[in-house]
Amino acid sequence: MVKVKVSLRPIVSKLNLPTVLKTTILPGDSIERLFIATQVGEIFYIRNGVVGTFLDIRSRIIQLGASSGGYDERGLLGLAFHPEFYYNRLFYLHYSVAGTQGPGALHDSFKPNPCDSSTLNLKWINREIQYDHIDTVEEWILHSNGQPQKRRTLLNIRRPFSNHNGVNSLNFSPETGKLVLTTGDGGSGYDPFNLSQDDMEIAGKIIEIDNSIFTDNPPVVTRFNELPVPIQETLTVIAKGVRNIPGISFQRFYNQYIKYVGNVGQDLAESIYSFTHYKPIPVTQLVQASLMKSEPDQEGFINFGWRGWEGAFPTSIITGCSANPALNENTIAYYDEAVKTSVRRLPPLTSYFHEDPRTDKFRATALTGVQPYLGNEIPDLSGNIVFTDLARDKESQLPVRGALAYTRVRTDGKLNDFNVIEIDYNFGSQSAYYVSLGSNLNQTRLYLGVYSSMKVADSNQGTVFEIVP
Repeated sequence: MVKVKVSLRPIVSKLNLPTVLKTTILPGDSIERLFIATQVGEIFYIRNGVVGTFLDIRSRIIQLGASSGGYDERGLLGLAFHPEFYYNRLFYLHYSVAGTQGPGALHDSFKPNPCDSSTLNLKWINREIQYDHIDTVEEWILHSNGQPQKRRTLLNIRRPFSNHNGVNSLNFSPETGKLVLTTGDGGSGYDPFNLSQDDMEIAGKIIEIDNSIFTDNPPVVTRFNELPVPIQETLTVIAKGVRNIPGISFQRFYNQYIKYVGNVGQDLAESIYSFTHYKPIPVTQLVQASLMKSEPDQEGFINFGWRGWEGAFPTSIITGCSANPALNENTIAYYDEAVKTSVRRLPPLTSYFHEDPRTDKFRATALTGVQPYLGNEIPDLSGNIVFTDLARDKESQLPVRGALAYTRVRTDGKLNDFNVIEIDYNFGSQSAYYVSLGSNLNQTRLYLGVYSSMKVADSNQGTVFEIVP
């Protein structure tokens, strides 16, 4: 791979934290517009260089940052326009609902202890009381007078913790035409209840929703078998073993699509996966297998391996070394689960690390976006997969800078390395966390969302750029 240098062209600034960047063509229009969804609940669009408000649902969003010093992973998490939006005017939202704050599923912070089985087999009990908040997935319609209106609710999901809710969590599959929801494992750290591997849990999955089947007002649930059968029949599961995920993207390759998914790591690595062929499992089939206490056929089903695996490595916990304080010890956190999922998990396409001594790499913080680039304006990136990290070398570098890098699928299917993309732009004395990555409809343009703080409660510090030669 070659070294690539790009510039950033500012599009709009002084935004709240921009979590989703997408384009679509408005009904009656002829030009593709950039839409920007902010974590606090605003959706803007750009028309002829002027910013317009498409929708403001701040009153529907849970209060953000109040109990966490300003940092928060809840809010407006997903925006997707129907493939036929120009004609049917339908779009979809995923957000954390106002007034649903609970005490959380655990009173204390969690870390597994391989010597204490009670920490390895925790159960999420009293779910109706011990939870953090409720997320909802809704269908909206844009009326001919330009006013959006909620049409129906597709899912209501109770979440155990405030973090790992996913981001850029709604996308449409060009293969099936269905809405794809990516859910994180529910939060805390190390997935305390192993929700990501439990076939009945909604958390930690990639789910297809058949939005052509009309259902409404679902109950608030955490498990698939708690849903009424008509809603179960709208859902299929593509993958499990997700920790936290900045969406799914699709790249057309002849008559098929390559899917790209990023999985945010725990302590060691951030990982990007690719797959083409897969066999989704209908939720009704999963529920039936659960009732029969059998295991459904999972041949061709995607498993990213979490919580037993963190990318290409068994999930480990880091402890001080008593024999040599200068060294750390890494202990496999969930040995049995690492063994159980080792032959079923999908190996990553690329991993990059929280500690990397190579001078041409960077120390990762958190993966925030993955997008294929099919344009010609930056020739060295064409056909590659571009990804963003929140903050490179966050602990040692002030002001903070995010990282932009790229990789590609190897023809032999083996783990590939990555190259850092050099950015020619002066952010001045402000920090620049790279919080989101988006593209236009044909993936020939890339957009970067930047925030000067990690705290959503610090208002109006966001800028959206186009990545240009």
